[in-house]
Amino acid sequence: MDINQFLQTAGAGVMAQEDARLVSTGSVDLSRAAAIEINRDLYSEADARGMTLSELLECDEFDPSVAGSPVDAFERQLALAGVRLGGKTPTTVEQFFQKGSALMPEFILREIKRGQAMRPELGRLIANSTTIATNRYTPFFIDTSSADRFSLRPIGDGAEVPQLLVTEQNHAVNVRDYGLALKSSYKALRYRSSSQFRVLLWYIGFRMQTDKVGMLVDTLINGDGNSNGATVVNAALSGSLTYDDLITLWAEFAPFEMNSIICHVNTLKTILTLDEFKDPLAGYRFQNSGDLFSPLGASMMRSDEVPTDYVIGLDTRFAIEEVITQPLMVEFDKIIDQRFEEAVISESVTYAKVIKEASVILDTVFS
Repeated sequence: MDINQFLQTAGAGVMAQEDARLVSTGSVDLSRAAAIEINRDLYSEADARGMTLSELLECDEFDPSVAGSPVDAFERQLALAGVRLGGKTPTTVEQFFQKGSALMPEFILREIKRGQAMRPELGRLIANSTTIATNRYTPFFIDTSSADRFSLRPIGDGAEVPQLLVTEQNHAVNVRDYGLALKSSYKALRYRSSSQFRVLLWYIGFRMQTDKVGMLVDTLINGDGNSNGATVVNAALSGSLTYDDLITLWAEFAPFEMNSIICHVNTLKTILTLDEFKDPLAGYRFQNSGDLFSPLGASMMRSDEVPTDYVIGLDTRFAIEEVITQPLMVEFDKIIDQRFEEAVISESVTYAKVIKEASVILDTVFS
């Protein structure tokens, strides 16, 4: 099967969307894909192995993609079923089920993840993401109270070697379950095109990621239950925010680096209009592309979960970590049976502090 036939079968949506891997020559071999039966058992096997269906299909015993393949193993299954995700005549949701109902849960999962990727700021804020096998996690406690205890210096005979004291925090962090029910009947979706449906799934993923940014912000402010909320410094004058106040915040970070700022949109507007940041180049970048300039070298992010009187500065390399016990998943059996109104999209995740001093809050309204 050559690539032109593949495009006609699978539709422009598989490859011509914004995430497409464009190719002009070559071929797509569907012989191994045709030998695989996608069913509930295969989803269960993937789950037992800690994989998504897409990852399982890429294993050597199934249908691994060769180097440079324009599509992955799951996209080859879509092509084999004749599912078109774009073009002039995209497949409807009803047709999708008729062609390959067992493909729908993985399609939903992949498109929600694609929506999450549309909010990339979260990934830039965390120092590390860890997957564990229990719903309780005890973060490290790193004693940074004494710079003299841990600093490079010449060591004479019999002298004490500098030590970095690393223990566990006093309290474990609960990794909570978060779920979202896709409350839409099959009747409401059946005549929608798959391209319309995927935009809805993108939005779900985008909102989930936005909510996780809010969870991260709460951990930065209040800590993870180990009395490690961020240190708060006050602006020079309550009710105002000046360039000097931002300098005060920046100066609190030694030896860390304030490389990110998170604040409410109202505070963000105040910073954007400070005279010190009204240089023509910064204004041109914002007006031309919407990209925010970087005051004091720190990238800026809007999160309306931040109180309006707070400006949160952090060193993203050391401030906070993400802990996952269950990656994003959908209830595949209910989706296959077209019971959308009962299907739950779930994830188990929390956030924990790494080093307390790597995040500091500037409070602009205080008594």
